[in-house]
Amino acid sequence: MSDHPAIAITEERFDNARYQGLSKLFLIAGVIGLVASFAGFFINKAQFAHSWLFACFYFFALACGSLFWILVHHGTDSEWSVVVRRLWETKASLVWLPFVFLLPLFLPFTGLGQILWHWWTVAPGTDHLLDMKRGYLNLPFFWTRVVLFCFGLTWVSARMLHWSTKQDADGAHSHTKKMRVLAFAGLPIFGVSLTFAGIDWLMAMDHHWFSTMWGVYIFAGAAGSAMALTVLSTTWLRSQGYLKPVTIQHYHVMGKFMLAFTVFWAYIGFSQYMLIWYANIPEETIYFVRRNTGSWRDLSFFLVAFRFFVPFPLLLLQFTKKTPKFLCFVAGWILFMQAIDLYIIVLPMLHPTGISVSWMDITSWVGIGGIMVFAFLKKLGRHSIIPVRDPRGQLSANTTN
Repeated sequence: MSDHPAIAITEERFDNARYQGLSKLFLIAGVIGLVASFAGFFINKAQFAHSWLFACFYFFALACGSLFWILVHHGTDSEWSVVVRRLWETKASLVWLPFVFLLPLFLPFTGLGQILWHWWTVAPGTDHLLDMKRGYLNLPFFWTRVVLFCFGLTWVSARMLHWSTKQDADGAHSHTKKMRVLAFAGLPIFGVSLTFAGIDWLMAMDHHWFSTMWGVYIFAGAAGSAMALTVLSTTWLRSQGYLKPVTIQHYHVMGKFMLAFTVFWAYIGFSQYMLIWYANIPEETIYFVRRNTGSWRDLSFFLVAFRFFVPFPLLLLQFTKKTPKFLCFVAGWILFMQAIDLYIIVLPMLHPTGISVSWMDITSWVGIGGIMVFAFLKKLGRHSIIPVRDPRGQLSANTTN
């Protein structure tokens, strides 16, 4: 318990009318980005497919990462995170949107899936390695997994938000128990969905390649970047007069989690590289050979150097974690490096000889991001942005490290 004065937990409503102009700005940017991107579909279908997948997975990972922090919060009966939990719930509840954006890639008549996942068009008996994976890599099972991932993630996030906001109204402790039970069931749903989405949509772009650590690598980036986004969104809301119970102590905790996942991402990334390098199996090394060709090599070194060696020493300092402006800088950098990481994963499959940045890389990101932020702002105003009757609310407000 803390010895500083108690901070009252009161309802805080996000005023949609006050931010109507900002919401419209993101909506307009999103629509322009989407229109420009779909125009690119008719100009260069292959470029559109890869740029679109890059942007979709970036925001899908952020929504999944937010869901992860909700599940951990309830699964561990955490106290500190109550005051920021509604932000996670709102972001996670939008996890269905990336699935909508991904539909053009999954529908066979668009021809985009065949471009991204070449195994779609390889006839049985012509590729021995693929034949060995046919039990998993077949179209009916692929589409079934897409539906299951969408349903599972959407249902878990929707129930969490429903029970959380219902508790705001009636204050029943039974909702806390329901959310904790669902957290234990939701963690495997989350883990399986994110892992196999990463395998199906990213790893299977080269159906010969495989890595047993791929799912954990994708998870590390998603969880770390989601916490970084929490820092930025919390700071913006506090600057607008919201989230009054959030203190420097909460920033300190968020900074420690950012540090933990910075180290975890580097550990998993190094372990994956080291094991593949040591085994020296062509079907495994091809991933790194392709990303060490031409200018991709420079960008890969940039990722290794600046995804870990910039945030790590900064996050070691208490000063950084307890100074919101500095922590926001680090958070923004982590989100930027997450985009670089996914760019290196997706785009070398289209441009194997070196980096070739396309305007569709930008318009896809702006289009999907603009719509996601617009939806977030609209949904944020439907409920109190703080769970006002959570039994751990006062303990959260008095968090100390």
